[in-house]
Amino acid sequence: MKCVMIDDVKKFKVGNIDEPTAKHGRVLIDVLESGICGSDIHYWVSGEPKGLVMGHEFSGKVVDNGGRSDLKVGDRVTALPISPCDECSACLSGNHQYCAKTWNEALGLSLSNPGALSPRISVRSDMVVKLPDTVSDIEGSLVEPTAVSLHAVHLADIKVGDKVLVIGGGIIGLLCAMFAKMEGASYVAISEVNKKRGNKAIDLEVADEFFDAKDTELVNKTNCITGGGFDIVIDCCGNSPAVSTAIMAVKPGGMVILVGVSLGTVTIPSVVAVMRELTIKGSIAYTKEDFQACIDLIANKRIDVLKFVDDVVGYKDVQKAYERLTSGNDAAVKIIVDPSKE
Repeated sequence: MKCVMIDDVKKFKVGNIDEPTAKHGRVLIDVLESGICGSDIHYWVSGEPKGLVMGHEFSGKVVDNGGRSDLKVGDRVTALPISPCDECSACLSGNHQYCAKTWNEALGLSLSNPGALSPRISVRSDMVVKLPDTVSDIEGSLVEPTAVSLHAVHLADIKVGDKVLVIGGGIIGLLCAMFAKMEGASYVAISEVNKKRGNKAIDLEVADEFFDAKDTELVNKTNCITGGGFDIVIDCCGNSPAVSTAIMAVKPGGMVILVGVSLGTVTIPSVVAVMRELTIKGSIAYTKEDFQACIDLIANKRIDVLKFVDDVVGYKDVQKAYERLTSGNDAAVKIIVDPSKE
């Protein structure tokens, strides 16, 4: 079957892979919509592993229920793309997201488990979640990144009146800002190198103010505005400048949440973290409860995720979509891939 796979550094090709077959414990799903994620961009930029078929944010229709009696052919679903062992202490405590094996065969993130940049996928049956009728196909493909952001904001434990800085104005950053406001933050700022994305955060009303991440006076300016630093900083970039800014911009005794991931070594001003007794937490993925909560929020129209969608493309335009998302001069934060679209 036709699919989009990594071919080289910043290069895709439309190729073919074997169609998955019905198997007990695996649900066969026809993909309806698939989102482009920031982690996907890391793989695309590196060009490795060649042949990887990405796509772990999706909505689809059940073709074969894999033995799950509560699913029937035609049900609309999404899924947690992870592959936890279900035996370790992390899994037994409900934190499958940091099980040591959870990403080994993750959907769209491993060669052994091709993702939703193909028309049909095979997904662990215990990770599949039904979508209510009030959740559209595109909204279903946005559950996964929304859950990433909700999990990060839950870890931040934002109190009513807190001042929050979100570093990075991609989809995760904008969703984190949205949830920070919902948790009662009195002031939410976005730091971003792409001015169009920064201004978009204001236009979408998820942030109160935008700061240019390249501004050498950024920390001095925000310290003046906040009266000594933000209560919480959520970093959605993961590189050294971003993490360093997070540590410098948070108030003494404040909290930094690390959501962004760097594939290289990150250097930070550790003396500041020590002298200010900062709390620094990593945040990876989500719990099953976070995932379901996002479905419920979308279904009950408590949040609007469609406003973040910039475009819907077919396979032939996936290359252009990735180039657009990484150009640095485009406001786009979320592009959806529809396998039925020419």
